[in-house]
Amino acid sequence: MSTPYPHLFTPITIGSISLPNRFVMGSMHTLLEEMEDGFTKTGAFFAERAKHGVGLMVTGGVGPNQAGRLADDEHTLEREQQVADHRLITTAVHNAGGKILMQILHPGRYGQHDKLVAPSAIRAPINKRVPHPLTDTEVEQTIEEFVNCARLAQSAGYDGVEIMGSEGYLINQFLAPCTNQRDDRWGGSVENRMRLAIEIVSRTRNAVGESFLLMYRISLLDLVENGCQWEDTVTLAKRLETAGVDVFNSGIGWHEARIPTIAHNVPAAAWSWATGKLRRELAIPIIATNRINTPEQAEAVLAAGDADLISMARPFLADPAFVAKAQNDSAAAINTCIGCNQACLDQIFRQQLCSCMVNPRACRETEAQPARTTAPKRIAVVGGGPAGLACAVTAAQRGHRVTLFEAANRIGGQFNLAATIPGKSDYAETIRYFRQQLIEHQVDVRLSHQVTTDELVAEGYKEVVLATGVTPRKPAIAGIDHPKVVDYQQLLEQQMEPGNRIAIIGAGGIGMDVAEYLCGREPDDQQAELNQFLDFWGVDRNTSVRGALKQPLAPKSERTIYLCQRQPGLPGKGVGLTTVWAHRLSLQKKGVQFVAEVSYDRIDDAGLHLSIDGEPRLLEVDQVINCSGQQAHNPLAETLAARGITCHSIGGAATADRLNAVRAIGEGTRIGDQL
Repeated sequence: MSTPYPHLFTPITIGSISLPNRFVMGSMHTLLEEMEDGFTKTGAFFAERAKHGVGLMVTGGVGPNQAGRLADDEHTLEREQQVADHRLITTAVHNAGGKILMQILHPGRYGQHDKLVAPSAIRAPINKRVPHPLTDTEVEQTIEEFVNCARLAQSAGYDGVEIMGSEGYLINQFLAPCTNQRDDRWGGSVENRMRLAIEIVSRTRNAVGESFLLMYRISLLDLVENGCQWEDTVTLAKRLETAGVDVFNSGIGWHEARIPTIAHNVPAAAWSWATGKLRRELAIPIIATNRINTPEQAEAVLAAGDADLISMARPFLADPAFVAKAQNDSAAAINTCIGCNQACLDQIFRQQLCSCMVNPRACRETEAQPARTTAPKRIAVVGGGPAGLACAVTAAQRGHRVTLFEAANRIGGQFNLAATIPGKSDYAETIRYFRQQLIEHQVDVRLSHQVTTDELVAEGYKEVVLATGVTPRKPAIAGIDHPKVVDYQQLLEQQMEPGNRIAIIGAGGIGMDVAEYLCGREPDDQQAELNQFLDFWGVDRNTSVRGALKQPLAPKSERTIYLCQRQPGLPGKGVGLTTVWAHRLSLQKKGVQFVAEVSYDRIDDAGLHLSIDGEPRLLEVDQVINCSGQQAHNPLAETLAARGITCHSIGGAATADRLNAVRAIGEGTRIGDQL
């Protein structure tokens, strides 16, 4: 069968491994390994992706020694007794037809424990602990522990290892002048700073032989002050190739870098130009990664000659069958990762099991899935936002006859508003996915239909799922009904033309999104969007400066925007643990003024009257945008219950408290499973 992605589905051999396609599932921590029976669950997680065509996968990072743990309870592979657990993973993957590498990761000064080490005693900005500087003897011991870890991985049945040399972890710390201030054979000159990486690779190759795959994750762009020079990175790559590396994976940015690299505001395939730049210097394959979420994007990177393979991690959380769907020319059926981080990285950083906002079943592969029903029901779902869509599709997949009622003229609910925010256009991909699923599973979709209790009773529905969502909450502020005041929904639906001076009431996630929206839209042209992004954040595409940094070109917004909140501190408290810093920094660069610890006095013709520390202040603005929260919208629950119809309220129809899309889609999926 022909495919629209010929480069993606061209077989390739790397080292001694032959792969049927160019997809790699990149390393990602899920915390499955830390659960009871975690290795079995991890094996099932990877096997689910392997059986759908992912040819090569990489585990989450495994420490080579105690100092090399990410945290106290994280796994290492140091002893023969640990090998049997890892065989549960490799056996499951091989039985499913896949290949898998184990990533060896030593965090160095990023470790969250009391034994962290580094080349020099320099504390990381994202860690409170100061690392112990390794002695010469300890460096030698660490190299041998890397080698031992690789040898044990080989014994466990892995097809190879990925040596983590990027993202600011230990090997990267030895390479960069900003973290390596040694004056012995491991520091000072670039040759000395490269020595650790080269010794680890060469000794590992000698220990495991030629048939065991060695992948090295190389930091192409450190994106930190006094990082590595591009010329030194090229030299390192060539020496590592000689030392025994079979394939390079590309790393972009350190974890402490103040430039977003994988968040949804990063353009598609934003870093493939750097992969292509190094590829032209190498004789072995290189893998492109970061913000490549669709087969079209992946195919374009390969067709441009910027990489030999494509690494994805979060997209395979969102849809385990991604590869099979692409190969069968069913890309419209792919449940696309939208780069939100809300249920994956945000949860992992809170030490919670990884999942996926658009696929709540991710990392739960060993849990029993609801069987197809033997007693189909006639079910009505009222509301076509994320919760209602998830419920309608899940119930229909199980064989129920589902009708979806939506008062608006399109499905998507709040996701339609999110997709209007610069950097969040991917939210439209989730709507596209659900639209395709509604068609495939023959859901009767009735748009522009304000359904009533009488209608639902007359049509004979015995169970109704209420997913009617939320409406903007109106705060108790004098003058809140003044003509200057509009709610965020009116603004984002373009029901009004914003003025030049605007105050936003509420600095949570919605308020920050509205501020970004008011600052201006991104260019329609993809190349212009990429150039604007790199200029805005100060990324040197010429790589002429250490760390690939340059002076940012961050033009201020043409509007005067005040982002106001009652509570102290920075805006966005509780919003997107791994992405909120980038949103704040973006708004600061654009000149948005944060106004905290305010009391709202009144709104009148003059503008928004505030009190800060008891002192009155007037914001002379053209509009006041109400982003002070949401309230549940559920007009049918009581009347349906009174008529004897079983009701299930989900998402915003249940409660607006702590509502987000993770909860909404999760509840919709769960109720769809239970019907």
